[in-house]
Amino acid sequence: MTTIVSHTLSVHQEHELLLKLGAAGLTDDLAQRVIDSKGNFLAAKVVRLIENGGFEATTSQKRAREIMGQNFFGVEEAIKHFGVNPSKQQLAALAEIPFTEATLEACKEIHVLVALLPISILDIRSKADSKLFYEQSWYNKESFARERGEVNWQLVRKTPVLNSTQKTWDEQQALLNENEETPTARVVIYTIVGHYLATGERLFENIYVRCSNVDSRGGRVHVGYFDRVGLHVGSHWDGRRYSDLGVTSSRKFN
Repeated sequence: MTTIVSHTLSVHQEHELLLKLGAAGLTDDLAQRVIDSKGNFLAAKVVRLIENGGFEATTSQKRAREIMGQNFFGVEEAIKHFGVNPSKQQLAALAEIPFTEATLEACKEIHVLVALLPISILDIRSKADSKLFYEQSWYNKESFARERGEVNWQLVRKTPVLNSTQKTWDEQQALLNENEETPTARVVIYTIVGHYLATGERLFENIYVRCSNVDSRGGRVHVGYFDRVGLHVGSHWDGRRYSDLGVTSSRKFN
C-alpha cells in the first residue's frame, strides 16, 4: 500500500494520508488498481486533482481547450499560477463556455480564452514573480488596480487591434466591430501574466494598449511593454496619439 505514496513524505504524513483515503472509501482493491495502472496513470490523475483543489473540467471546458490549444488559460491554470481557490459558485459560473465553437475556431490563433477569477491587479502582482512587473507604485491606491471584478470567461486579443496606433481613444473605438469591446486593465493584465506563466509567450512586448479604465485623474489606463524589465502600467489622455500606443479588444459574449 505504501508504494502509492511519495517516498518524500514523512511517516506521519503517510499515515495521515492513508487514514484520509481509507475514510473516503479507498479499499485494497482500489489501491491495487492505482498500483497496477500503466504509466502511473491513475496516480498522476489523483495528484492533478489534488493540485487543482478537486476541480474537474467540464465537457464544455475540455472542448474549448481542444480548440484553443495553448491559447487557453482555464481554471486549472488560474489555480496553479495565481493560487486561487474557486468557490462552488464560481466554478458553476465557469462551467459552460459562453462562446460558440465557431467563434472559438475563428479566434483561436489571435485570442486567449481566459477563465477570469476575482483577483485584482495588485493581487496578481503579489502572487507572481515581482520581476514580471516593472517597479511602479503610482497605481497602488487606484481603484482600477484594487477591483477584483466578476467571474466569467473572456476572449482577449493577443495583439493590438489592426491600425490602432497613432489614434485617439475615440478613433480607436471606431475600429472595433459590433462583436468587440475594450476590456479592463485587470482583464488584460490577468491575460498577459497568466498566459506568460502558462506558456512562456510574452504578449504586448513592444507596445502599449489602452484599456477601458480611467485613473483618478481621468487618464486612460494603458498596459504593455512586457519585456524583461517587466510589465508597465501607465495612463494618458484620450486625445493623445502615439506610435507605440494601440488598443486591445475582447469578444462580446454570444
